[in-house]
Amino acid sequence: ARFPIIIYQRWFQEYSQNHANVQVNYQGIGSAAGIQQMISETVDFAGSDIAMTDEEMAKVDRGVILIPMTSGSVVIAYNLPNIESGLRLSRDVYTDIFLGKIQRWNDSKIQQLNPNLTLPDLPITVIHRSDGSGTTAVFTKHLSAISSEWEAKVGSGLSVSWIAGVGIKSNAGVSAQIQQAEGTIGYVEYSFAQQLGLSTAALENRAGNYIQPSLEATANALDNLTLPDNLRAFVTDPEGEEAYPIVTYTWLLAYKTYDDPQKAKALRAVIFWALTEGQKYSEELGYVELSDPVAAKAKAATRGINN
Repeated sequence: ARFPIIIYQRWFQEYSQNHANVQVNYQGIGSAAGIQQMISETVDFAGSDIAMTDEEMAKVDRGVILIPMTSGSVVIAYNLPNIESGLRLSRDVYTDIFLGKIQRWNDSKIQQLNPNLTLPDLPITVIHRSDGSGTTAVFTKHLSAISSEWEAKVGSGLSVSWIAGVGIKSNAGVSAQIQQAEGTIGYVEYSFAQQLGLSTAALENRAGNYIQPSLEATANALDNLTLPDNLRAFVTDPEGEEAYPIVTYTWLLAYKTYDDPQKAKALRAVIFWALTEGQKYSEELGYVELSDPVAAKAKAATRGINN
């Protein structure tokens, strides 16, 4: 998973500085690749923004444990001349943009939502992920939840057949393309937008309010969620007056059994540290700390890692 890579890299760096005998090599190659490498058993653990399905887990002889590690949001970022903030997009409008039905920035449907902005007469260039992506899965699950047309024409998943736009690999790649080219719009993980200073749209939520992405608005969206015993939870269209509409947990995928007892012990220790001490790095890096009940369930799951 690339969604949590900023906080994962910080966690593993900090942990290794205090535990010189443990080195963690985490490569952000996408959630789809992470799941596949778990099934192939070519890695010690993986990350995914979409929890593995029962069917996927059944393919792993050693068993799989799903551990929620942090949470965050997916934002719609844009690049428009002289409009660095204040853009509002309704559910219908941002869905139609990604369906390719709204093709110019000064379209009346966008202008009506933004009477105080002078929108340019520029073509809209949609930027989307070209690789198997948990960020894509989160974004398209949300669009499918709010639009029957999207669900019928595109659907949801780690990879989908896009109707409009240009495909770019990775959150970092999409962010860079938006940063460089005027008229672009795309979806990226909040921390990437925050660190690069990208302009982000206020999105209409389920309650009809326009919410600018923030850690507080993400936390509001997750407040009413009770994590089930299988630790899979998808918040496709959260309730709440102040809830940001596109949020997710992200999971670490571990095996139930390891041949090397030292590796199993080290992995348990790293995960426990990340679920406790490591959570303090969340806010500065653009993520939301796990609530106490979710962290407790995650730590309980970690105890299932055996050797």
